[in-house]
Amino acid sequence: MSSQYELISAIGMRLKSYRLGAGLTPEDVAVATGISRAAIYRYEAGKPIKVDALGKIADLLDVSLASLFGVESENISSAVTFFERLRQIEAEVDQITVMFGPIPYLLTTSAYDEILPEVLMESVPENATNREGLEGSVAHLVDILIERKRQFRVRKPNIIALISALELEHFLQSGLVGNTNSTGLQKPERHALARAEVENILGLLEEQPIGVQLGIVRDSMPGTSFLILRKGVNAQVAISPFRLDSPANVRIGVATITASEESVKLHQSVSVDIWKQSLKGTDAISAVRAVLSAQDKQ
Repeated sequence: MSSQYELISAIGMRLKSYRLGAGLTPEDVAVATGISRAAIYRYEAGKPIKVDALGKIADLLDVSLASLFGVESENISSAVTFFERLRQIEAEVDQITVMFGPIPYLLTTSAYDEILPEVLMESVPENATNREGLEGSVAHLVDILIERKRQFRVRKPNIIALISALELEHFLQSGLVGNTNSTGLQKPERHALARAEVENILGLLEEQPIGVQLGIVRDSMPGTSFLILRKGVNAQVAISPFRLDSPANVRIGVATITASEESVKLHQSVSVDIWKQSLKGTDAISAVRAVLSAQDKQ
């Protein structure tokens, strides 16, 4: 169980993630609420926050006090907020179980990061009402993702990744594109990038680095992506509609992060069952090679 001090400190992290998701700077929050900029920085650093100040900031960010205190599920409609919260939580966890396909972002290459801004932008229709200003939001999101990956590589928590063979096939067929109507579909380099990511997964299966466990799933997978983030005996589940692959989505949907014992237990049970049924070791290597070989024949 988390200490009272840890619970109070976590409010600051949540404040920061929701502020980022709203596209506001600490200065913006200070001006809008009448709270000093120095106080905003202190609160986000985990220092005790006055109740009236917390209420003003919550109203500005349009988030419930329950979500900020973490006493219920955090319901998040911003991809920036969601991935910043993941980064914050992953900074302390011992184990990450990922069911986020086709390839978990934390296991992608640096080349993936280089093309990601373009992929995310092309996932948004030209006539979308909220397209204006999206480039800045996407750039901010990619910065958070890259820092999240850097943090993962430095800390090296154990990761268990369940990867769908069918999703790998679709990924190779479409290439690394934002949507199925994208001009990227006509670009050979996008298919080459997708292939490189699948080959990277094959390399991880062959090398078996410490702390990385991969299972290739041939059975059907849940329609919702989720992660289980565990620190000692405590765990949280992050459920997300946001996707960073083909097709990408960083605009529409509501993600949830919860420490509910029932939710954690149920998602853990699903992941354990799928892990047991998944291919591992040489069987997994053969399955991924077969996916790559089938694509070569098309």
